[in-house]
Amino acid sequence: MTLAYWNGTYSPLDEVRISPLDRGFLFADGVYEVVAVYDGQIFELDAHLDRLARSLAAVRIDPGLDRAALAAVFLRLAETAPRPAATIYMQVTRGAPAQRSHAFPASAQASILAFAGPLKRLGRAQQKDGFALVSAPDIRWLRCDIKSIALLPSVLAAQQAAEAGVLETVMIRDGLVSECAASNVFVVKDGRVATPVADHRILDGINRRIAIRLAMELGIPVEQRDVAEAELRAADEIWITSTTKELAPIVRLDGAAVGSGRPGPVWRRVREAFDGLVGEPA
Repeated sequence: MTLAYWNGTYSPLDEVRISPLDRGFLFADGVYEVVAVYDGQIFELDAHLDRLARSLAAVRIDPGLDRAALAAVFLRLAETAPRPAATIYMQVTRGAPAQRSHAFPASAQASILAFAGPLKRLGRAQQKDGFALVSAPDIRWLRCDIKSIALLPSVLAAQQAAEAGVLETVMIRDGLVSECAASNVFVVKDGRVATPVADHRILDGINRRIAIRLAMELGIPVEQRDVAEAELRAADEIWITSTTKELAPIVRLDGAAVGSGRPGPVWRRVREAFDGLVGEPA
């Protein structure tokens, strides 16, 4: 049984019933957050709560629960989350008013859904071989810093990756790298790391921040700036980061080898430091 939180109660996920007038269903009027859980312990919960608060404020949704109450939901679900690794998904919408209308309803109460599921980590053998990317134009809106549930462009990009048999799709806008369907992007050239700046064009990923911090602690130069498509294609190494993909090495882009065609030494150092935080995958 998968335990779910729904508007103040805990019950099996398959017993949750959501109104067809919920604005998340009708308008994608909501935000979400996904945390990783390793052996029952939530990874970087405070950082996720901070980002959830920023998203809620940006779209002007009052969740009706304070930070401590939201944290308590995550912690309760972590108790029964699958082991050794899991994710907890939380979605907050503007609720289900009596009538459908584009403008904010005057009296609707936010709807909150949360539940845990298994996290299938990318294994050590897979990491040793590395992964592939394809590229696509970035057709998303210009508030990608909000973790919105309006994800159709990312769904299409993820499907492109699935049909190509690769891990992710990296998106390009106006000649610059933005991010992947559900991951941040890093490039390495001559031992220096660069990643797109976390402005309105990308989501500031939690594992993005962790990778930057770990690299800097290791004395590896890191720049947060615009990254040109040409830099991506000429990189010695490419990595992607996310809660579910953690810190994954990319060895092929659009069919061409990245650097030597093998995971690189800079990625390896940062990945070892990351595994020191969460434990190595099987």
